[in-house]
Amino acid sequence: MLFSLGFLVLYFVLFVLLLGLWWFREERPVPPLAEFPSVSILIAARNEEEHIITCLQAIDRLHYPKEKLEVLVGDDRSTDRTRALVEAYQQQFPYVRCHAITYDVPGTKGKANVLAQLARLATSNYFFITDADIEVPPHWVETLLRQVTDRTGIVTGITTTKGSGLFNRLQTLDWLYNLGLMQVVADRGVAVSTMGNNMLVIREAYEAVGGFESIPFSVTEDVQLFKQVLQKGYKTANVYSAQVLALSLPAPNVMTLLHQRRRWMRGSVHLPWYMLLLFVLHSAYYPVWLPFFLHTSVGIWLGIFCAKVVVQGLFVHLCLRRVGRKTNWPDLFLLEIYLLVSGFILIIYFFLPVKIRWKGRLY
Repeated sequence: MLFSLGFLVLYFVLFVLLLGLWWFREERPVPPLAEFPSVSILIAARNEEEHIITCLQAIDRLHYPKEKLEVLVGDDRSTDRTRALVEAYQQQFPYVRCHAITYDVPGTKGKANVLAQLARLATSNYFFITDADIEVPPHWVETLLRQVTDRTGIVTGITTTKGSGLFNRLQTLDWLYNLGLMQVVADRGVAVSTMGNNMLVIREAYEAVGGFESIPFSVTEDVQLFKQVLQKGYKTANVYSAQVLALSLPAPNVMTLLHQRRRWMRGSVHLPWYMLLLFVLHSAYYPVWLPFFLHTSVGIWLGIFCAKVVVQGLFVHLCLRRVGRKTNWPDLFLLEIYLLVSGFILIIYFFLPVKIRWKGRLY
């Protein structure tokens, strides 16, 4: 009883504090670019015939000089028309190049292997990394570049899902909510994490760690690279704004979502301890709240539940407002049910002795 009460008090004090910091957050002014340096956009693609052209068309809409862009697409042994589509596309857009990935660099697998090879081909000092099913916004490149300072190693944008169905909308809220929690911490000047579908890596920092081929393999190669760059003394920055909000395809079904989140949970072991503690505290809410019912009345139990929904709903509402989006209270309530159910399933699924399936491969 005392443990549950102490936990719940700590939980609400912490998240009310986070809500207050998010509510009164002020954007720090960032000077415009003095020049437009050459940049490289690296895309790992495996069986992405349905999405790759949409991704490349979004890149073509970038408000950045095309003569300063090189887009390197690594076709990771696709068995569909991905490579043919990119090669046809590059005939009209010469800044796009498709490279066949036919072997594994020692020490790498999957996406890390593709990126390791593309980084060797890149000619600029700025590696923008995104995925083949992502649509980046028009001001993506210059907005991330504006965050670069002398010792910056990685700059991270934000991503959410697109789609109008309820399952898709809940995934959208989930992404923006968790990224909002990370941003509140990042605003304090503390390193948090990165996202492999929306990140800028400075060549100097990348080469300082030896590239993907020299760091320990992880199914979340982005977080592993982030960890290694931090250890070399480089700084990181996170940007939460509509100018860097990339759109991803939502998980089409529950099993795909579980594989995705299990992969992320595997990668969470590489997070800084304070971020890991924050997410563990958040995930432990219901395992503590449910048994608390045995020691209190139904009214108090439901009151605590409603308080969480309100605090969380306000936080998510602010997350959406910061990127120019709206939602409704029914979805915010359903998000709570979504988090409750998916959280319990993931805790069980995480410890099952099954491999992670991602892009047609098992890890």
